[in-house]
Amino acid sequence: MSNAIILATLNARYAHASLGLRYLYANLGEWRERAKLMEFTIAMRPLEIAEQLLAEQPRIIGLGVYIWNITETTALVTLLKTLVPDVVIVLGGPEVSHETGQQPIVKLADYVITGPGESSFRHLCGQLLNGQQPLANVIAGEQVPLPQLVLPYTTYTNEDLTTRSIYVEASRGCPFKCEFCLSALDKTAWPFDLERFLAEMDLLWQRGLRQFRFVDRTFNLKVQTTVAILDFFLQRLDADTFLHFELVPDHLPDMLKERISRFPAGSLQFEIGIQTFDPQVQALISRKQDNAKSAENIRWLRQCSTAHLHTDLIFGLPGEDLSGFAAGFDQLVRLGPHEIQVGILKRLRGAPIIRHIEPFGMVFNPLPPYNILRTDRVGFETMQRMNRFARHWDMIGNSGRFAHTLPLLLGDAPFERFWRLSEWIHEQAQQTHKIALPRLFVLVHGAGLEALGLNKQVLEERLLKDYALTGQKGQIPFLTESRRNPVMLKTGGKSGNQRQLRFLEEG
Repeated sequence: MSNAIILATLNARYAHASLGLRYLYANLGEWRERAKLMEFTIAMRPLEIAEQLLAEQPRIIGLGVYIWNITETTALVTLLKTLVPDVVIVLGGPEVSHETGQQPIVKLADYVITGPGESSFRHLCGQLLNGQQPLANVIAGEQVPLPQLVLPYTTYTNEDLTTRSIYVEASRGCPFKCEFCLSALDKTAWPFDLERFLAEMDLLWQRGLRQFRFVDRTFNLKVQTTVAILDFFLQRLDADTFLHFELVPDHLPDMLKERISRFPAGSLQFEIGIQTFDPQVQALISRKQDNAKSAENIRWLRQCSTAHLHTDLIFGLPGEDLSGFAAGFDQLVRLGPHEIQVGILKRLRGAPIIRHIEPFGMVFNPLPPYNILRTDRVGFETMQRMNRFARHWDMIGNSGRFAHTLPLLLGDAPFERFWRLSEWIHEQAQQTHKIALPRLFVLVHGAGLEALGLNKQVLEERLLKDYALTGQKGQIPFLTESRRNPVMLKTGGKSGNQRQLRFLEEG
């Protein structure tokens, strides 16, 4: 028998498993037996995805739409409606929950559910499969009390548990009003019943899951709940345990610190959104954050715990210029987190940040991912340079491959020095993607010498240590002339750096 309902989405990559789809599937009630969950990736051709979907002969296809898949999903819906006009397309997800009438994909589809979909999608499917005509094409999703929801964790397959990232949530919503975030529209945070939630986590643990990625926006908001969840995992801790949480940076009481300090290296990862250290910018975007306390807590986490710290900064916020961002970047570097994600501001549909567009001359890309192109304080050229800075920082600063070299590169002026390094690398490479690792080491070597004026011997000693840890085979490409492989010198009268680059390009 064919599946009457297909629930599908295009994930950024295969390793991601959609929690939202699983909530919809788990809450289909009587229609669940006639439904199937199918996941794809944005790397797949829309024509191939359409083929797989239509092979199920569905009557209804529900698609989760996000900022990262809107372009590919629009192409998919166009194909589906061209091939089988009678198939009912239902859209949901944050990308189509706001400014709905302005979007081409909405005009192609039959129905859109804005906001929470667990109850509304089930009701819509019931109407359609019973031959009833819904009154509206755009349906406001019903916020069902959390105790009434069927939890989705049993819908993760054994293959999911062994090959993919598994997402869980102990709460929904966010009490904070940061205007760049869709969570600013939430009235508060709603916790799931703790006993019920932990029972589901125990079932996942018994099935062999050891890596839990919590999607809660404010995991440490209610400390007693946070402690109970950490205690749950401390009681079961083994060598494979890995937990990912998003933490509010200025809220880390002693009770929570004590639990965190018990976890061994490799078992905890915290995502900590700083976004900006500028109090005036924080006030503009309605962000409440105690900067001194946040810095103190990050410092404590680095010195007194083994947790991996992934921190976030956003460039392009209203009221912040390049020098202001640089000061925040330098401050965060000095606190020593393992990663600093340099994010470029995006205009998420529905986010209140749009109120600043005219006062601060903000111009956003009209195409996904709707990134900021310029503000009254940052021109387009500078914004492009910052995009490259962010990409180079990911490759060099966040990758962990330059642990010995990075402190030398950054010195006592991290932003200014890495900016010079980024500019030099771009001038040489003219690209920020598809740079092979050996070539990246050559570029860092050249930038260290020519853009930063570092001592050649000291720089090469650091790079040698880092290169040895990468597992790359063959002669290291930036040895001094007397030690270099003769093959690398057969490039004529080019300068040393050009010879190295040509060797790598030809080899």
